[in-house]
Amino acid sequence: MWQEFKKFAMRGSVVDLAVGVIIGAAFGAIVNSLVADIITPVIGAITGGLDFSNHFIPLSSKVTAATLDEAKKQGAVIAWGHFVTLAINFVIVAWALFLVIKGINRLYAPADAPAAPPKDIQLLTEIRDLLAVKQ
Repeated sequence: MWQEFKKFAMRGSVVDLAVGVIIGAAFGAIVNSLVADIITPVIGAITGGLDFSNHFIPLSSKVTAATLDEAKKQGAVIAWGHFVTLAINFVIVAWALFLVIKGINRLYAPADAPAAPPKDIQLLTEIRDLLAVKQ
């Protein structure tokens, strides 16, 4: 059983998947920092100090806090600002992955095959080849 497990664990696809998950987690941390530390403050500066992280809708009259963390302690809230931040994060991740995949596809794209000659040239070539065979 140990040999079977070792064979399974060392398959190329399993190792590739593990590497992809690790790189994906690191990439996610970078994108989270990009959104939280760069994009959100820029949006806040453009919109006059708007900060999505503390925007919420209280679902109870007991919730009187001004920050999301304190409001969650007081009762149920809809943290729509947090959702907006995660949506922005998703769009950035999707765009970055699109660019990475596009770049990889460009590297591995096969060389362009020469264009086929026009039909009349093909026909003349076939006639020439038939005449050459008959002689």
